[in-house]
Formats: sequence, C-alpha cells, structure tokens
Amino acid sequence: MSQASGHGATVWLTGLPSAGKTTIARALAQRLEGAGQRVEVLDGDEIREFLSAGLGFSREDRHTNVQRVGFVAELLASHGVTALVPVIAPFADSREAVRKRHERAGTPYVEVHVATPVEVCSERDVKGLYARQAAGELSGLTGVDDPYEAPAAPDLRIAAHEQSIEESAAALHALLTGKGLA
Repeated sequence: MSQASGHGATVWLTGLPSAGKTTIARALAQRLEGAGQRVEVLDGDEIREFLSAGLGFSREDRHTNVQRVGFVAELLASHGVTALVPVIAPFADSREAVRKRHERAGTPYVEVHVATPVEVCSERDVKGLYARQAAGELSGLTGVDDPYEAPAAPDLRIAAHEQSIEESAAALHALLTGKGLA
C-alpha cells in the first residue's frame, strides 16, 4: 500500500546500541520523502527523553517504553504515515506485542533486524555507552550485560557492518516496495 492509497506502515528497526538503526532509518526517510511519502522517524533517544521520561531500564520499563512507541507508531501509520522506529526493543515478547497491536488494527508492520555484531557496535560506540560500561560507569547495556533477543524471523535482516548505509537503506526500500509500502 503506498502513500497514494492513504495507508502508512510501521517499520521497526531493532538491534544493539550503535548497530546503525537510526542512520539507516534516516537514510530511508530521505528516500521515502523524496518519493512523496509522509514519514516520521521515532528515534529511541528522543522517545526516551520526551515520551518515556522517568522510565528506567528494567525489563518492565523497557517493555513499557516499547509499547508506548508501538502505540504512537501504529497511530501515525493508521493516518497514512510511514513510521520508522529505530528502537532497540531488546525483548521478543515486547516486539511481538507491538506486531499484534498492528495486526488487530489492520496496520502494516515490518520488523528489521540490524544485525551488527557487538564487537563492531563497541568499536563504533556512537554514544560512548560501551566505553562507559567497560569503565564500570554503566551497567545494563543491551547485548553486553543485559539481554538482547535477536528476532528469529524478521522481515529483513541487515548486516550493516558489511554494507554501506545506502545499500542498507536500499535493501529496506526494496522490501517495502515489494510489500507495496513504498
């Protein structure tokens, strides 16, 4: 379903911190906007600051955060916006709950695993989280000392460490085009 049909979709990009989720989402957003689609990027850091302020990083709080983001994404998608969601969402059951909300509403949902190995993420360390964890200043880092449950069967798995940002965004764009969502 394209923008012309008035339908949006949620595209959830899950992966470790510094995997490339937000970078790929922003590159895809440019492509989609260039084609006339309405797009919003629901960046995990911005969501944490504004929509989920006050939540910690316990399993329960992470689940609550993912459900809040999922609600907003589905709301946007139901109004014809393609919601790109680069949010870690470390637990499979939380992601599945979001998928089911979309299915109940009849809103398209696509799950993308940005499968960058923790060693590469640690080298990138965009926000300095891995360095802080290694120095003992931070605990509960997803994929290091807190669990990350990789999707068993995502709609797309991107090895972002093996291809460029543009190649990653192009692969995701091709998937959306194939599903009639771009």
